[in-house]
Amino acid sequence: MKSIVAVLAVAALASPALAGGPIAVEPEPVLTPVIEPVMQPEVDWSGAYVGAQLGYADIDSNGSGLDGHGTLGGVHGGYRWDMGQYVVGTELDWDKASIDLGAVDGDTLDDVARLKLIGGAKFGRSLVYGTVGAAHASATVSGAELSDTGYFIGAGMDYAISDKWSVGGELLQHQFDDFDDSGVDLDATTIKAKVALRF
Repeated sequence: MKSIVAVLAVAALASPALAGGPIAVEPEPVLTPVIEPVMQPEVDWSGAYVGAQLGYADIDSNGSGLDGHGTLGGVHGGYRWDMGQYVVGTELDWDKASIDLGAVDGDTLDDVARLKLIGGAKFGRSLVYGTVGAAHASATVSGAELSDTGYFIGAGMDYAISDKWSVGGELLQHQFDDFDDSGVDLDATTIKAKVALRF
């Protein structure tokens, strides 16, 4: 009899634990590291700058035979105003060239100077811009020194590799009508790589 009472007592004590079934164990929380996106620092394009450029020119005329292509290079400087998302500015550049124009031996394009108006937009550390302005070119044709002023339109991009230095490229299309009253219309396409130091 005592054994039956002991068994019943043990069963009575164990029944609350068995009634609920197995006890659920809460899983350990998984800690996921939060990775903040790396934001590129804002570039302020405001201020003066100077630099150098090297490129290639392709020159065509209206049937006079004054056609040619070759390298050119020079220096540039300007000032830009950063207005947040947009940038405007002005620039003066000069390229020395010795491009054989092909009509007569000694006919060459000697140099080109430009006064530019620039307007563009910022994309991260890049500045994409359009430009328009006046171009003045000098050439030697049949032994005579000729020069004329025309216009150009183009586009470019600069990339800030540091707070002070930028690199970029530029494509320009030039037009010179009736070059130095010669009756010859010249057009020139230039593509250049540029490097600049900002102040």
